[in-house]
Amino acid sequence: MPGTRKVAVVTGAAQGFGRTISVGLAQAGIDVVAVDLAEAKETVAEVERAGAHGASLVADVSDPASTNVLARLLSDEFGRCDILVNNAGIYPNVPFDEVDFELWRRVHSINLDSQFLMVKAVLPLMKQGHWGRIINITSNSIGMVIPGLAHYMASKAGVIGFTPGLANDVAEYGITVNAVGPTASKTPGGLTNIEQEHIEALAQSQAIKRAGTADDIVGTVLFLASESSAWVTGQTIMADGGLIRL
Repeated sequence: MPGTRKVAVVTGAAQGFGRTISVGLAQAGIDVVAVDLAEAKETVAEVERAGAHGASLVADVSDPASTNVLARLLSDEFGRCDILVNNAGIYPNVPFDEVDFELWRRVHSINLDSQFLMVKAVLPLMKQGHWGRIINITSNSIGMVIPGLAHYMASKAGVIGFTPGLANDVAEYGITVNAVGPTASKTPGGLTNIEQEHIEALAQSQAIKRAGTADDIVGTVLFLASESSAWVTGQTIMADGGLIRL
């Protein structure tokens, strides 16, 4: 039977944004299912130290078979899913001339297709509970000029389009859908794919002139995951230190 505590699913939760978001949710009293290609043991340990229940699932979120397994796990072990944070993503920096269709499809499958599949996996439980928060992690890169990321920027633009479209279709069930767009940040993935000098240079164009970290987006995610955001849906919020100013 479903418990009384809310349950969140966070993809790409083994490190970086995903781990930090998972811990933030746990500190807010929310149980967390950490999903990643790698075992998210450290994330689960931090979640449980924060006083919440944590579970780890090794899964390829771009694979329908894996997301179907996740759907059964949530139904059998938790009986509910209240919050989905679609965080999984890759951003290989490759000049367009060197991007083949295999890489193009891989980036889109992880960055965009996975969000579709994860929503399909959790939506029946959200509808059953008549409440849900879907938070898609996109990027502010579509508003910048960064070489070597055409494939990545296209996938993240798809996320921005997917968000209001999905919001239209699920609002009647008490479910909101929003996106958060961080900037290039000092996370393990960021420092692997983007030169630290480039991250620091971007910071000088921000209103807040320091490089971002995973901690900088947690507050925005927590707001969108809460009851306080019930009147906000279909929106993309750029949590990027004021780099993109709309």
